[in-house]
Amino acid sequence: MEIHISPELCTLFPAFKVGVIRYQNIQVGDSPQMVKGRLQLFQESIFFDLEEKNVTDLEGIKEWRQIFKACGKDPNRYRHSAEALYRRVKKQDYLKPVNSSTDINNFFSLQYQIPIGIYDADQLSGTLEIRKGSEGEEYIGLNGRVNSLQNLLLSADEKGPFGSPFVDSERTCVTEKTKNAVQIVYLRPSMSSDEASRMVESLMNMFIQVHGGDGNFEIIGC
Repeated sequence: MEIHISPELCTLFPAFKVGVIRYQNIQVGDSPQMVKGRLQLFQESIFFDLEEKNVTDLEGIKEWRQIFKACGKDPNRYRHSAEALYRRVKKQDYLKPVNSSTDINNFFSLQYQIPIGIYDADQLSGTLEIRKGSEGEEYIGLNGRVNSLQNLLLSADEKGPFGSPFVDSERTCVTEKTKNAVQIVYLRPSMSSDEASRMVESLMNMFIQVHGGDGNFEIIGC
């Protein structure tokens, strides 16, 4: 399954890059206590760190807000998923465990202040492209609403858009039936390739430790 970044995005963000992890033969279920405990403790630590800060002061949050703005989306109305998580934590509306896949995604998203999406690979078809959304494109998101994708950064397969740093679609969501998955790590353009590789490999190793199976990763840039 090939993945590439559109020329339009590369013109807007010459340093744009994503981490892509492919997993095979995984088992998704309830998170082990280790993951639940780390997620809870980390959120409590973030809450105290944010007592005298605004979420938008954080470098990772700020950088992704700039990306949304440059794509043509108002970051005050369309908050990327990492910012949405941080705003919940600041209100002490802590994230509850969902499943092992979602919980690890949320943990790393909070840790690195970036959006991360994970998708059922068996629901994807053909070449994947990361690009800006066009007029009229939409999907039903995991927020239960029809989401307009115009000018949003998104991921699409031959059937159309399936994911975004804003909200992912229902069509490709990971469930306990998922055996093969693709994880897209929406990296900060300012992150060096070496730093990105170390971070993505760390995420992959933790995911496999919890879910079993096999994985491989690559950094794809402009």
